[in-house]
Amino acid sequence: MLLVLRLLLAILYCLLICVFGSLYCLFSPRDPQHVARFGRLFGRMSTLFGITVEQRMPQGAAQCNNCIYIANHQNNYDMVTTAKVTPLGSVTVGKKSLLWIPLFGPIYWLTGNLLIDRDNRTRAHGTIAQVVDQVKKRKLSILMFPEGTRSRGRGLLPFKTGAFHAAIAAGVPIVPICVSNTHGNINLNRWSNGRVIVEIMPPIDTRCYSKEQVRELTDHCRNLMLLKIKQLDEEIAAQTPL
Repeated sequence: MLLVLRLLLAILYCLLICVFGSLYCLFSPRDPQHVARFGRLFGRMSTLFGITVEQRMPQGAAQCNNCIYIANHQNNYDMVTTAKVTPLGSVTVGKKSLLWIPLFGPIYWLTGNLLIDRDNRTRAHGTIAQVVDQVKKRKLSILMFPEGTRSRGRGLLPFKTGAFHAAIAAGVPIVPICVSNTHGNINLNRWSNGRVIVEIMPPIDTRCYSKEQVRELTDHCRNLMLLKIKQLDEEIAAQTPL
């Protein structure tokens, strides 16, 4: 019964955000500030789902206003965990097919997010150039999921290099966002679903990497995130009653 009630309330809440949010964005379409504004509204569903999201931001991470954020991509609950800490002035890069999702597609585009055609390598490369252009000219930050797909309990998947090519070309740092494991830990029929830690790590300077070293940078960032996610999971496991 609790699951059904939560799903009904979540659907109603999302419909209201998408409809009224799209109307609101028509007054200032594709303003990048909209992404954090509405991302955090979606993130409020964490309370509805019984999830306590703890945000951690080490000293220095908050001072990065022009960068590439990278986050681990686990499942649909990213919408209420990662979204809840969406950095101000950042937009995301998503699949072009998102545009055709009823109600959600329009607000995703109107808030200023970038869309790529992953089935077309030429267009995908062109989108990386767009990302670089947006970062440089509009001083935007971009939030990307370098795994390229949801991991669904398989751990941190191998990273694609697009985000790292963009960071090197734009000359901006990379800021990892690590989210503790949610796979198999959330039961919507259970009142409380525990704690999820979202930690924004200190910026990683990319100026000492050339485009020929993109794989080295990619592996370095993935290794840092692997270690941090493991630490977060161990911390939560140690504090969870048996």
